Amino acid sequence: MKIIHILIVSALFATGPCIAAWSLDNDASQVSFVSVKAGDAGEVHRFTEISGELSAEGSASVTIQLASVDTLIPLRDERMRELLFQTNLFPTASLSTNIDMDALAALAPGDSMDMTANLTLDLHGQQISLAAEMIVARLGDHRLMVSSRKPLIVNAASVDLVKGIEALREIANLPSISKAVPVSFVLSFVED
Repeated sequence: MKIIHILIVSALFATGPCIAAWSLDNDASQVSFVSVKAGDAGEVHRFTEISGELSAEGSASVTIQLASVDTLIPLRDERMRELLFQTNLFPTASLSTNIDMDALAALAPGDSMDMTANLTLDLHGQQISLAAEMIVARLGDHRLMVSSRKPLIVNAASVDLVKGIEALREIANLPSISKAVPVSFVLSFVED
């Protein structure tokens, strides 16, 4: 009987590390996007306030506070909040997906792997699907990093932002602002 008990306990510990829940570390994470105006003038912008979680079951979500847009020009930030994102009506954007937690649990500290996922973007009252190619790395026993391998391309028409882009173009007296926007991310998660 004692041998059976030892075998059961050994089998439980041999299944690998427990799959835990994770929280996003805002200070070590970034979501950025590129705007292109007047044909070929590109600029990189970011959001400074993001939050998120990865549940033990693999449900992942990231919430972006759109009012935290940071273009390094306060007047442009204000115009983006009011004219483009309409943060009084749509204060946040979110990304969600499901992650294979068994694959994450198998990563040793220092290891990384490629992962593809279908993301759902909820922005400006619209929901669209985006295919994402990502790199997932275990930075330590209690820290994960998830980053885009390639930028996601968000088309303004698919999330009802064309009027906002046109309003920005007119107020800035620009000949054009691209309606295809590359978005990149580096997300750091800490085990709860």
